[in-house]
Order: sequence, then structure tokens, then C-alpha cells
Amino acid sequence: MPSDAPRPTLAFAGAGAVAVLPGSAPATSRVERLLENGAVVLLVLAATVALLQVFFRYVLNASLAWPEECAQWMFVWAVFVGAGISAGRRGHIAIETFSSRLPPAARATHAMVVDACVALGGVILLGEGISFVAKTTYVSPGLGWSFKFLYAAVPVCGALTLACLARARLHGGSALRALAPMVVAIALYAALLAFGTGLPTAGGAIVLMVVALSLIAVEVPIAFAFVVGTFAAFAPQGDLMLVTIPQNMGTSLNSFTLLAIPFFILAASLMNAAGITSRLVDLASAWFGHLRGGLGHVNVATNTMMAGISGSSMADAAAIGKILVPEMEKRGYSPAFACALTSASATLANLIPPSLGLIIYGALASASVGALFVATIVPGLLTALALVIVVHLCSGGRGRDLARTSTAERWRALSRAVPALLLPIAIVGGVRFGAFTATESGAVAAFYALGCGALLYRVLTAELSFAAAREALHDTVVVAFIIAAAAPFAWTLTAEQAPQNVAAALGAIAASPIVLLALINVFLLAVGLFMEMIAAMVILVPILVPMIKVAGIDPVHFGVILVMNLVIGALTPPMGMLAFTTARVGQVPVVQVFRALMPFMAGLLVVLLIVTYVPALTTGMVRHFGP
Repeated sequence: MPSDAPRPTLAFAGAGAVAVLPGSAPATSRVERLLENGAVVLLVLAATVALLQVFFRYVLNASLAWPEECAQWMFVWAVFVGAGISAGRRGHIAIETFSSRLPPAARATHAMVVDACVALGGVILLGEGISFVAKTTYVSPGLGWSFKFLYAAVPVCGALTLACLARARLHGGSALRALAPMVVAIALYAALLAFGTGLPTAGGAIVLMVVALSLIAVEVPIAFAFVVGTFAAFAPQGDLMLVTIPQNMGTSLNSFTLLAIPFFILAASLMNAAGITSRLVDLASAWFGHLRGGLGHVNVATNTMMAGISGSSMADAAAIGKILVPEMEKRGYSPAFACALTSASATLANLIPPSLGLIIYGALASASVGALFVATIVPGLLTALALVIVVHLCSGGRGRDLARTSTAERWRALSRAVPALLLPIAIVGGVRFGAFTATESGAVAAFYALGCGALLYRVLTAELSFAAAREALHDTVVVAFIIAAAAPFAWTLTAEQAPQNVAAALGAIAASPIVLLALINVFLLAVGLFMEMIAAMVILVPILVPMIKVAGIDPVHFGVILVMNLVIGALTPPMGMLAFTTARVGQVPVVQVFRALMPFMAGLLVVLLIVTYVPALTTGMVRHFGP
């Protein structure tokens, strides 16, 4: 991507920004492809099992004991197998800040250091995972299986990380240089096990933060930085604490609520493959394209409709950006403005149900996901309105982009998009009236998308459907593995009393809930500058939720505020994941996109302020329409 100056960027599997070693190409082996296909099948089976539970419960009136647990276990295995394979492809999220400025020789050395840290994470997962599996004795209540089979996914992930990373490095290089990171990782692991108990045990939280943040700063993938940081903090305390790493990682994903993440990502992938996104663009163009700044309004309207389907801001930014950014450029919009608007509009995916951010918050805060879905409807629509106003104001010198369509053409476009528009209504209505849970609604959405693409539109073949499921697996692994790795990270902070200390400090400063919310907003906006939303939520929710409960703030209202803050962070440098995604799509220097985002940021901040201090916008909806 062209650039005016060196800048931080992100590498992650979903966008294809995969870093490759100089002189190497991590081609997929037959075994890797087989394992990847197996993980895809597990993901699809998990959605099928969730649908099976809905069928038995509401059609046969006979709930089964095992489907939820079975789906969770398949999800855990799919994520850990996928994470191990992704390590060899350099597919995990990392903040790239300086490596692109290094000369080739230094870049190769830097890549070796990063790979050594990733390999160390793999060794930790392998060694401590085997140790914990050997100690596990309890049996699952639903399946009646030993939890050894669940937690075995962790050491398998470690082994796959090492094997796939070694294979990637062996491609086109000497064996000694290729395997050096693995040797260094094993030596470091053995040294810490042998001599770690002689180190001071105090200050574990400080060690954790220093090590993890230092590794992230040198471009180690975030998830592996968390794993290594936690291991460094626990090494002085011996094996009893070290086994909590695989335990927390496995347990964190063994959650039925989190299954909504792969289900909605799968639904979005299937809808994109079926061409439903382009139908929504056609609908928005027919109804709004003739207005001043027409394609800008089309962009906002399309993102609003897609938000009710996918729940993923990254997926929407990439899919809609590929269609609308080139078209807006043809109509005379600056490329930076088109990318900025697409980025800002993509935040709606986490502000209109089904929102992956709210689903994750609900799981972390033990809050009702159904209530969160209802609570965020008005804030999401207010955000869309704010973006429309900004587009109108910024398009003062522009004429109409598209000719006014006839009434017949408008209704024809609407009829073509009706199946997609019915989905968000079905999701919110189904959750509201108890037809299915928020997680099961994701499986329903995926099945609905498959039915629309294969039977109604007749464009989804078996090959295209499986490719969409593979894409969904990659995007799921990127998100879910960070959640898993951040679980022992957050557990360590809690064990070291860090949340309690932060809560006490903020509580001492804030004399009222109004002041507390102002401080938290400023704090979250600052965090969003440097941390990806999911990682920030996993770390901060256990710290902030107890505090706001003591202050008398509704956790559902706070969940909407937190997600709004963090999606705004996805537009700001240096992280700015949404800005980087659309800049990559539009081939625009990201600095220009950040500059063009300023008026949209102003609109979003005004909405954030309104939502923060008018809780009736969220709690009122829950009171009247909530589950």
C-alpha cells in the first residue's frame, strides 16, 4: 500500500496481510490443508448442532443435553487447530510499526526474533498443555467425556505452531537458519523452568505487562505476546501456576455465548459469496443515490443494512469497500474520503445487532446478550444519522451522483433485497421472543444465508460455500485465539489485584457516576488508540464492570458505551484497523484516510456523548422491548 511516511499497520489472516520471510513462501502442505479442512468441517458441524438443538426444542419439544457442549468442544478444537496452522502462515494479528523501514538483512533478523517468540509461545502451549491434560480428571456433564479431550486441543495447537512455523521457514532457506528460532524457544523455555523458581515472585502483574507490551511493540503477534508474558509472570511460582495458562485458554473458549462469533462470521461470508452485499448496494443506490452526496448516503445505508446481518466491522469494511470505494472515486469523490466514510460506516456493524463486540462483552460481563441487542438499536441508528449529516455537510459543493430512479425500479431493487432485509428482523425478533438464543441466532443466520444463496439466488455452489466457510474459519481464528490468549493474561491481572487497584484509584478520583463515565470514556478512547477491540475488552471488562456496578451504572448501558468507544478506536492511529482495511482496498495512503476521518470522528464523538449521558436511549428500549 502506498504511503507518504512510515506508519504502523496490521497483519492478520482475514485481510490477507500475511508477512512472509524474505526468500520464503509458506505454501500449504497437503497435511496442513487436510487439517484446515477438518477445522472448517468442525465449524460447520458446530452450527449444524446448534440448529439441531433449536429444532428439537421448538419443533419436537424435547431439548437434548449434549448439543451445546458438543458445539463448544468443536469450536475449541477448530480454533486451536486453525491457530496452529495460521502461525506458519504469519496469519495472527500483529502491530507492524518499524520492520518495513529496516534493510533486508535486518528485516530477516527481525523476522527470526519474532518467529522465536511465536515458537516460544508454541513450546509453552505444548509443554504446559501436556502437563495440564495429564492432571485433568473431571468429566463433562453433557457429553460424559473426559475434559482431557477438550484441553488436548491446547498442546495440539502448540505442536502445530512449531511444525507449521518450521515448515514455513524451511521453504527456500538453510535448515540451520530456519530452525534456529525453534531451538532458541526450547532453550528459553527449559531455562525458565529450571531457574525461574529462583526469581522473585512479587510484581507478577508488572512483569506480565512489561513483557507482553514489549513483545507487541517489536511486532510479535498479540496472542503469542500474551502467552509469553503470562508465562514469564508465572515462571517464578512453579508448575502449579503455569498450568493455569492452558486451563484458562481452553475454558475461555468453552463458552456457548462465544459460538455466536463464528456463526455470524460464517453468515457474513456466505452472504458475500452469494452476492447479497451487492444487492444491498443496489437497493441503497436506487433509494438514496439521487440525493446530494448520493453515493455517500448509499455507503451509510448499505453499511446499516449489512450491520444487521454480519456483526463484524472488519468484514463489512472489506466487502463494501471493494464495491463502493472504486465507484465513489469514479463519481469524483476523493479516494481518501471514500475510504474514510466506508471505515466510519463499518463501525455500525458493532452498534446494530447482531454485534460481535456486544456478544463478547455479554460473555465477559455475564450480561444478557438479548438485552444488549435491544439496547444498542437506538445508539446504532443515531450513529447512522450522524454519518448521514456529516456526508450531507461535506458534499455541499457536489451535485447528485446518480439519476433519480423510477418508483418501479426502487421497488424492484427492494424486492431483490427483501430476503437479506428480513434476516436482522428475524434475529432480533427471535431473540426477543425466546425462539432462540443470541448464539443460536448466529447459526440460524448462517443457515438462512446458505439457503438464500443456494436455493433462492442459485449462485452458491458446494465449492463456493466451502470456500466461504474456510474464510470464516480464518477470521474466527484471528479473533478467538486472542480471546483465548488474553484469558490467562486477564486472570493474572486479577490475581495480582490490578483490577481492584485501578477501580479504587478511579473511584477515589470520581465523585459521581457522571464524572466516572467521563473518565472511563477518555480512558477507553486512549486505549483504543493502541489496542484492538477484542483484546481491549478481554483485559478491561473484568476491571471496569465491577467498578461501574458499585457506582450504580447499568452494565447493559455501559456495554454499549464501551463498544462505541472501542469501535471509534478502530478509526484512530496508530492501530486504526478499519482505516487500514479500507486504505488497503482503495490503495490510498492511510495518513490521508486518517485525515479524512476527522469530521466523521466528530460526529461519532457527539453520539457517544449523547448515549453516555442519556441512558434512557439504551435502558428504555430494554425496559419496553427487552427479553
